[in-house]
Amino acid sequence: MRIALFTETFLPKVDGIVTRLSHTVDHLQRNGDSVMVIAPEGGITEYKGAKVYGVTGFPLPLYPELKMALPRPAIGYELEKFQPHVIHVVNPAVLGLAGIFHSKTHNIPLVASYHTHLPQYLHHYGLGMLEGFLWELLKAGHNQAALNLCTSTAMMEELTTHGIERVNLWQRGVDTELFHPDLVSSEMRSRLSQNHPESHLLLYVGRLGAEKEIERIKPILEAIPAARLALVGDGPHRQALEKHFAGTNTNFVGYLTGRDLGSAFASADAFIFPSRTETLGLVLLEAMAAGCPVVAARSGGIPDIVTDGVNGYLFEPEADIQSAITATVRLLEQKQEREIIRQNARQEAERWGWASATRQLQDYYQKVLYSEYPKAA
Repeated sequence: MRIALFTETFLPKVDGIVTRLSHTVDHLQRNGDSVMVIAPEGGITEYKGAKVYGVTGFPLPLYPELKMALPRPAIGYELEKFQPHVIHVVNPAVLGLAGIFHSKTHNIPLVASYHTHLPQYLHHYGLGMLEGFLWELLKAGHNQAALNLCTSTAMMEELTTHGIERVNLWQRGVDTELFHPDLVSSEMRSRLSQNHPESHLLLYVGRLGAEKEIERIKPILEAIPAARLALVGDGPHRQALEKHFAGTNTNFVGYLTGRDLGSAFASADAFIFPSRTETLGLVLLEAMAAGCPVVAARSGGIPDIVTDGVNGYLFEPEADIQSAITATVRLLEQKQEREIIRQNARQEAERWGWASATRQLQDYYQKVLYSEYPKAA
């Protein structure tokens, strides 16, 4: 099967969407399918045997890490040469419109998937008044597809509530070899804690964006004497965060990848994740695979992954931050309970390999291709 994959973000950018897509492309190619990725230009032309067609773009004003690439006729020429059986549009926004257009004009089955909760993001950038308008745009785009995939049951309900049709679940996945408890490292712990390995080490990994609400970690850090916080990642909100955390035991580590990232997860005492805008929260599953206990907001797709008191802790994001402080202190003080949480977290992660998630996606492609799902209007 030949799959044309349109995405608004791809390598070399690092985020949860790119992680999912890169593993998906890898496993599709391994299984004998042929993939062509159409994405904003990033300097790579091939990945795991799949052609990457880069489209020139420009940085988004509010989010310069992301590029906006506009559809152009050359994309159609490339697709005509590739002759896809299925077109898969990831987060259809701007570039994805070319995939929707080509699907309609050439009668090629269309799959869309929803990974970024953009309507919620608007509130963190002072644009909340546009939420209703954005939902209408998303509905118009997604309802062109024969199938719309979400990565959590919460997002399935959200999309259905807003009039998006033919919604189904694309199961989670994680690399349980790259993220493993055996990667615990005293050197990494010293690096993250700025040479205070004896202190409790709190960890955040992800984009440093306003929508991640990383500021909410500060009261947790201040409530635990001598604790250290490592923020792994980068983004447009970093400068504001550096000011916010000034005077605290916070280390802005920057990006980590590969075994270094796996070692960071395995070497920390707790992973703190306050975001309320997650469609899934793949980074939580990576932490759990590495045996790092998580304390996360009960919001979005997170409860699909974390069972409170079993493989991590959830706090009520709308309530006072005290619930997050209480959960973190309990996790750090109760060593026996923390060890049980670690083991349960790893067992949960082991259920979700990328190979299984990709086989499920291939099954969806087959059903769309052979009209087992009703065609969009």
